Amino acid sequence: MSSLSRWGLHAALLALLCCSESSEAAFEVYTWPERLVVENGGSRTVNCSTSCANPVMGGLETTLEKTLLEEQPQWKSFRISNVSRDTVLFCYFTCAGEQLSKSLNVSTYEFPKQIILQLQPVWVTLGKPFTIECRVPDVKPLESLTLTLFRGKETLHSQTFSGGATDPQEARVTFNSTASKEDGLLNFSCQAELDLRSRGGDVLRNISENKVLRVYEPPPENQMVIIVTVVSVLLFLFVMSVLLCFVFGQHWRQRRMGTYGVRAAWRRLPQVFRVQHM
Repeated sequence: MSSLSRWGLHAALLALLCCSESSEAAFEVYTWPERLVVENGGSRTVNCSTSCANPVMGGLETTLEKTLLEEQPQWKSFRISNVSRDTVLFCYFTCAGEQLSKSLNVSTYEFPKQIILQLQPVWVTLGKPFTIECRVPDVKPLESLTLTLFRGKETLHSQTFSGGATDPQEARVTFNSTASKEDGLLNFSCQAELDLRSRGGDVLRNISENKVLRVYEPPPENQMVIIVTVVSVLLFLFVMSVLLCFVFGQHWRQRRMGTYGVRAAWRRLPQVFRVQHM
């Protein structure tokens, strides 16, 4: 073999070795999911993987409780439990003497399980104002919450909140309206929507119990005048009938007693008293 051929073979082997080493050195680390949102106190599965064909070691670094579920040379699956706060996880692998890691942001949420809807007042006169109030005691994250008030299927009011508190917060929305006939025929309700898509989750919804508004419609003024007039006439007739009964009763009594009553009274007087007056 000529010296040129031997040089070419050595160059090919060197290039293959260099390419192999460079391909091992230029590896990547991945996490699944790429964003993770967990209900407060809940558990989820996290996968760590790498493009390195023969990693020396790998794992998951976290302060949370973790359990190794399954593993292969290029990936590992973990279960994280009792997630009660926002935190960051790190998947790491070592390949060809180099270690790389990939961070995973974990956020927690508090689902609005209790939705309190109130109508103030419950009984209202037609045309008078009333207030609809919807309250959620605990929700997180507040900036992902939208409260919507409904009358039947009609949207009366919708409000999205803002804030960056790490603890569950109370959310409240109110809407003022004027009582109409339709208000007494339809149910009122409040829907809470927690949009977690930006954090790697889904859209969660819950709705309150239905509330009914009692609308009282007062009689028209002319009808009220008629009612008052009728009541006054009936009262007058009643009083007149009582007076007539009394007058006729006295008259009948006088006719019945008449002269006989006077004579009987005269006889009952003492004789001396009668003689003095004769």
